[in-house]
Amino acid sequence: MTKNFLQIDVTKDYPEFRLTANLTVGEGEFFSLVGPSGCGKTTLLRLISGLVQPDQGRIVLDGRDLTTVPVADRRIGFVFQDYALFPHLTVGENIEYGLKVRRLPAARRRERVQAMLSVFEITALADRRVQELSGGERQRVALARALAPEPLLLLLDEPFAALDYSLRRRLRRELKELQIKLGFTVIFVTHQQEEALALSERLAVMQAGRILQVGTATEVYTSPAHPFVATFLGDANLIPCNALPTAEGLLIRPRDGQEFIIPAAENQGNDAGETEKTGGCYYLMVRPEDVILETETPIYRGTITTWEYLGYASYAEVKTDHGLTIKVLTGKETRYALGARVGFSFRRTALKLLPINEHPSS
Repeated sequence: MTKNFLQIDVTKDYPEFRLTANLTVGEGEFFSLVGPSGCGKTTLLRLISGLVQPDQGRIVLDGRDLTTVPVADRRIGFVFQDYALFPHLTVGENIEYGLKVRRLPAARRRERVQAMLSVFEITALADRRVQELSGGERQRVALARALAPEPLLLLLDEPFAALDYSLRRRLRRELKELQIKLGFTVIFVTHQQEEALALSERLAVMQAGRILQVGTATEVYTSPAHPFVATFLGDANLIPCNALPTAEGLLIRPRDGQEFIIPAAENQGNDAGETEKTGGCYYLMVRPEDVILETETPIYRGTITTWEYLGYASYAEVKTDHGLTIKVLTGKETRYALGARVGFSFRRTALKLLPINEHPSS
């Protein structure tokens, strides 16, 4: 990743909301902003594009300070959730629009429009009106229009939100292939965890105007730094526990469960020394796929209260004898009846301790 291609360090205040963002995005990177509705993802895109001005800070793209640069001069493409195509223009005229704004010669405009029509395989649609297009066709036209002026950066604000699941999956694969082929830099906004994990080289998880964690999809999924990140990006069980360093490793005492040791060699980045400083109170984060049913040394025993066959796997919820509900994702060949009694433990190499003073929704 090329460092410092895009540097963002801004603050924007609203009556009941403050957005603070400090990010670096590399040249040619596919970077995603993920979080619930209202967390500030779209506001951050609008700050980068110039549609909104920050109260403090600056935005630097390819060494150029854009903070006070007009929208049309930033060399940033923007695809909105509703695509914002011009209904009175044809497909070709929509793609040409940004080239006219940049005052390119007519011959150059025609050449660029033809290139975009070819890249997105929509040459046959050049003379059609927007109203005559399907959702997938409109999405391609919106991307072609945004890329036609050869922007340094492409901003995508949930461009697949209005599409059905199968079309959304196909178009996001096409987008990723095109981004790799052409090498443009993308900031992609989504509240769909699956899209963020599938597309991103790195991603930032946002909540209530804050960036809680930045990292690769693997890093953020396997080693969340905050309880909200654990529960938003994927599913997770958060079990209050005490953690104490011992000669054998980290001793975990989960609430109402049997204590167990995570050997030092299997401890995934949990700081045993830090447990002494904080009194040892944590959330034990366990992904559903890391719960092991019918183990010989169960940490908990409980009753199956939910059982769903998903095709590729089976999903269960187990209510422990002390009232905890644990989510489980297990093999598709596994079958349990509702009400069945089970004992279970956890895959210890995949466990993570998270600060209990940070509530999942805070």
